[in-house]
Parts: sequence; C-alpha cells; structure tokens
Amino acid sequence: MASTHGAAEVLVASNRGPVSYAVGDDGSIETKRGGGGLVSALSVVDDKLWVCAALDDGDREAVRRGVAEPGVRMLDIDADVYADAYNGVANSVLWFVHHMLYQTPLEPSFGTDFRRRWASYEAYNRALAQALAQEAAPGATVVVQDYHLALVPGMLRELRDDLRIGHFSHTPWAPVDYFRMLPDDIAEQLLRGMLGADRLAFLTRRWADAFTDCCTRILGGTSGTRIGVHGLGADADFLRERAHRDDVGERLTALREQVGEDRKVIVRVDRTELSKNIVRGLHAFELLLETRPEWREKVVHVAFAYPSRQDLAVYRDYTAEVSRVAQAINSRFGTEGWTPVILHVKDDFARSLAAYRLADVALVNPIRDGMNLVAKEVPVVSDDGCVLVLSREAGAYEELGEDALVVNPYDVTGTAAALGAALAMPEDERAQRTKRLAGAATALPPGQWFLDQLEALKAE
Repeated sequence: MASTHGAAEVLVASNRGPVSYAVGDDGSIETKRGGGGLVSALSVVDDKLWVCAALDDGDREAVRRGVAEPGVRMLDIDADVYADAYNGVANSVLWFVHHMLYQTPLEPSFGTDFRRRWASYEAYNRALAQALAQEAAPGATVVVQDYHLALVPGMLRELRDDLRIGHFSHTPWAPVDYFRMLPDDIAEQLLRGMLGADRLAFLTRRWADAFTDCCTRILGGTSGTRIGVHGLGADADFLRERAHRDDVGERLTALREQVGEDRKVIVRVDRTELSKNIVRGLHAFELLLETRPEWREKVVHVAFAYPSRQDLAVYRDYTAEVSRVAQAINSRFGTEGWTPVILHVKDDFARSLAAYRLADVALVNPIRDGMNLVAKEVPVVSDDGCVLVLSREAGAYEELGEDALVVNPYDVTGTAAALGAALAMPEDERAQRTKRLAGAATALPPGQWFLDQLEALKAE
C-alpha cells in the first residue's frame, strides 16, 4: 500500500507564517515576506515545511487560488473560528494568564461564550495538527511554536506517534496559582496538550520551572516529557549591518535634530502591548523631571510605541492612554526649544534602529515578558554605549540583570531613580556595562537557537 504520509523531514508550525498576501487593485495576489526573529532563526534550515494559518482575507484568497510559496503550507481556517481562537482565547485569555494581566475583581469570567470560543481554539489547533500529520515524512521532526498552538502536540501525537515533536513557548509561563484561574478541565487540557511533545522548551529557567510546577500540582508530573531552556539572543551581524544603512542614517539625523544637540536620550521601543508597561515608564520619566529639575531641557525621552492588537478594545484604550500621558508631560514641562517626550506610534524599523544608535539609556520595564529582545538589541547597536534600565520581570533579566539597573516594574519612584542614576553614570562604567551586555545578548543568535532545539529534540 502506498504511504499516505508526506515527504517533509523538518516541519515548523506557527500561527503566523513567513509570508503574507494581499489582493492588489487589479485583482492580482501580492506577496510580502515577513521579518522578525522567528523567520531569521528558521532560515538556517533550508529543507523544511512551514505550516501556518491564513490571517486575513488576503491570505485566504491566496490559499483559495492555490497561490503558495515553496516550503509553506497556509491553512484557510474559517474566519469566525480563527477570530475566536486567536483573539477570543489566545490573546484574550492565554496571553493574559501568562502575563498576569487580569484585573481579578472583574475578570476573568469563564461562561458559555468562553466555552464557544474554546471549541474554536480546539478546532484551530486540530487543523494545524492534521496538516502536520499529512505533510510529515515517517519519523520527521516537528517544532510547534507558542501559546496559540498549545494543543497541537497532543493532537499530533494521537495522529502520528512516529514523529519527534517539540514545542517552544515564547511567552512567560504563569505561576500555578494564577494558571489555576482557568477552568480546571481547560487547565488540564492545556497541560496534557503540551505534554504530547517529546520535548518542551522555554526562554528561561524560570518559565520552565513554572510549567513543571503546574504539571506537578495539577497532573502529578510531566509524564516523561523533557524540558529545556533556550534563551533566544540578538542577531549581532544583521543588526550592526542594518543599523548603518542609509535609511537609518537619515532617520538618525532627523531624530538628533528633534532631540537637540548635547541632550541625553532615553529610548524605548515597544508595541502598545499591555504587558510592556509603557504608561508607568512615562510616569517614571515625568517623576524624574519633577524631582530632578536639573535634568529639564537636558534629556529627551524618545518613545516608539507601535499600536498592537487594535481589534481589541482594551488595547485601543491603552494606546490612547500612552498618547495622552506623553502629551500631558509635554504640556507640563515642555518649552519653546525642548519637547520632553518624542512619541511615534507608526512602526518604522529603520527609525527604531536609529533610536537604538542614539540611546544613552534604554528603558525596558515590562510587567512580565518572555524575553524582550529590545533589551538585547539596544546594547548591540548603541553608538556610544547605553545604560539598560531593566525590569526584573523580563526574561532577559536572567542573562542581563548583572549589568543592568534593575527595577520593579510597578515601582514608578524606583524606576525614576534608576533613570536618574543611568543618566549620571560615568562614561567608562557605561562603556564597560554595554560591552558585557552586548556579549551576553548575542551569546545564542537566532539560527543557533533553532539548531540547538532540533539537536536536542533528535537526541535520545
């Protein structure tokens, strides 16, 4: 009998794939290649199949017309099912649990609407698992990415017991008492779904231990699944080359003109994601200007806050609050020749790199973050060295905390004091810290990060 299995020896599954599609004005399909750390990391393996979801109408139309990039299988999942799974569960529930974002007197409340959305999350995960089962060669290696696809390993294991299955979590993992806010059956289903993998990997030991603790307390153990840690690093060669192209140079000149000569620069680059803690960071800068008047007109906070998940009302409100607080600071302290906060809300990678180069201080103060690559990228790119003010709740703290100024992300007073200490740090100390930070930040570049996972997954 002919085999019903596919031919792919290495497969990757993720919500977002390496390409996206749009329908042009003339009806043609336009292809856009994605960027980001995951695409860069996976480029080290040429002969692989990437299985992902169609994210919008352009993607779905491309799938229906049979448009496909080599090495990519995009799935046309029903739009309502996808919306419920992605926004209704992955981003509105799982993300909130792992980042501990709920206002618990009011939320969460898991009723019939949640159960309906959870059924969509199951269907979405099942579609990915079935596609992987169809495409994988006998004994193939499959690496599943992130919280969107937490059920895939278990579902795939039921379909194809011959496969080597891994799962990588790019987020934190919630402590067990917070994780148990989920309905008991859902919490157990999530854990068992992930434990269908041969090996699970996390960005830090802290997140790995939290997952293990959940399994121990809820299930009685991890059922022999191996647990590993791979701390994704910055791609130093790419960043340094890209940061010195002409478009970055043009934006650097424009930023320096906005800032003004001989002024210190505090930089942050983030999405307006609730966990990034941008508003408290702005309030800390405001408190610095209030309590340390000697810094007025001598420092500018360059804040790039790129809108995120604007289809969710809570994110739209948060983005608006970021703008409101920045404007209030400028109204309170600004002068004719000095704008204390330069806020940009339109994504521009070249401009972000220009800000990295300009930074005297990098502010990275998330409430909770799986890693936070900005904390690793700025020391690599900064022209004259920078001081990193870093939340102890960022995954990057495990690797960078020794040479950063570490803050409690909820403590606005403490963050303001750290910003003041960073601005006043002697140049030689700043240079030495930056050198050590850059070394730690680039210790595991994206390509090696992925290859290490493949090797560990294949090892007996």
